[in-house]
Order: sequence, then structure tokens, then C-alpha cells
Amino acid sequence: MENGATAARTAVIVAIDGPSGTGKSSTSRAVAAQLGLSYLDTGAQYRAMTWWMISNGVDVRDPAAVATAAGKPVLVSGTDPADPAITVDGVDAAGPIRTREVTSAVSAVSAVPEVRAVITELQRSIASAAASSRGIVVEGRDIGTTVLPDADVKIFLTASPEARAARRSGELKGKEAADVAATREALIKRDAADSSRKTSPLAKADDAVEVDTTDLTLRQVIDRVVTLVEEKRAER
Repeated sequence: MENGATAARTAVIVAIDGPSGTGKSSTSRAVAAQLGLSYLDTGAQYRAMTWWMISNGVDVRDPAAVATAAGKPVLVSGTDPADPAITVDGVDAAGPIRTREVTSAVSAVSAVPEVRAVITELQRSIASAAASSRGIVVEGRDIGTTVLPDADVKIFLTASPEARAARRSGELKGKEAADVAATREALIKRDAADSSRKTSPLAKADDAVEVDTTDLTLRQVIDRVVTLVEEKRAER
């Protein structure tokens, strides 16, 4: 009886949303690892789709062309927080999806309803499988509002544009690294695009807990989210 109760308590679904540079990925991975949960980076899935489009000559500025191709690539996301791999048609895409070229195009691609339909279905399938085992932390922009509106815990991370730009600049690879000012402008532009798209815009769920990470260390953010999850577990 105790084992069954423990399993049910452990299989918690956690949705962590917010714009780029708020610490979503680092926080989500650490929380999943600390609590023994699976982990899914949904942003990487949209980046992978975008990378495939660019690599296969699809005009990412043409919504009709993107929509037609949306069902072609095969995306496979790893759910191990220690090794969140992602492949496209069997090819490791973890590195290529982080380039500035992909970053500049991902909002346009992810705004296409057919793309969101394909990836949302994939995300729900992964979350459903995890829900029947150990649970999962899913990070993105529309998880608590659209993908998993019944998630047990919903977190919305925010931070000042300056803090986000500094963090994001540090994530870019080699020659793709941009100065903080340029990165800040790019983030603001993407925020506007993601928040204003008609299909599943970036938004805070009504029942999400907002955590401003501007003046917090990563450890403080992780501890805050872990506490929220543990409080929810205690209620079950």
C-alpha cells in the first residue's frame, strides 16, 4: 500500500513556462533531477523543427510551406535531465539548434498552427507516458495554458530584459555569441512575436505561480520551485 501511494505521489506533472533567459532550462533540469522526475525541453523541439526546415530548404518565412512540411521530420526527445538529447530523423540536433540562424527563425516556424499541432501532440504523448511512471517537468511557453492545462504544478518564470540578455548571450556558441545589447533587442522582439501569435501564445496560466528570477541565484530559483512541488505532493 505504501509503495503504491508513494508512486502516485511521485508522479507529479510540473509545467514551467516563461520567455528565454529566465532560467527555465537550468531550473527545470535541476528540479527534475533533484525530485527524480523526467524532463522535457519543448523549446528544443521547436528549434529542432526549425533547424530541419532550414536544412531542407523550406522557406521559414512562408507559413504555407512550413505547414506542408510540418509532418515530415521525426523528432525524438530524451527525457533524462542529465542528458536531454534530441534527434531529428536520427541525427543529433542538440548543437545545431542553438545557432543564431535557428534562433532568429524559430518564432516564425513555431507560430504556424500545423507545427504546433504536431509538436503539441508529441509533448502530450511524452507527458502522458511519464505521468504513469515517475512524473515529469515540462518547460516551454504554453505548457500550463495549452499543452498541459491540468498540470499539477504550474510555474511562470520572469526576469528583467537585461538579466535575460546577459544569460542568453552566455549560452550562444562561439562566433554565434552576440553582445548583450543586441541579444536584449532580439529577446524583446521574440517576446512580442511569441506573445502575439494567434495559436498558443506565450502567456502565464491563471493558476501559475510567478517567480521573478532577476535577483535570484539559480540555486534559489531551484529551491523555490522544489518547495512548490513538494507542497503540492503533500496535498495529495
